[in-house]
Amino acid sequence: QVQLVESGGGLVQPGGSLRLSCAASGFAFSRFAMRWYRQAPGKERDLVAFIASNEDSTNYADSVKGRFTISRDNAKNTVYLQMNSLKPEDTAVYYCNTVFLGRNNWGQGTQVTVSS
Repeated sequence: QVQLVESGGGLVQPGGSLRLSCAASGFAFSRFAMRWYRQAPGKERDLVAFIASNEDSTNYADSVKGRFTISRDNAKNTVYLQMNSLKPEDTAVYYCNTVFLGRNNWGQGTQVTVSS
């Protein structure tokens, strides 16, 4: 059973930083690409960042390029999202995702609020 557990969210001032973590279990983590999505109130869930299984490929939404960095530790079955220079428009629930056996799998999400 795939399980994804996000942590690291919170309240931060504009310009601040947070690092999100997603602990994965129930599948061969090192063989699968991982993604971070986010969903703001009243909006659709959008892809934020992608990392390939062997870390040689990453992609980012235009809105976060240069500010966010996705990484993974295959020994710890964990994927991270380092978020710098945070803006109020980054406020959302952030979700970890993987596609396993053709199905999308999601964590419970972690709230990130950027406000002064």
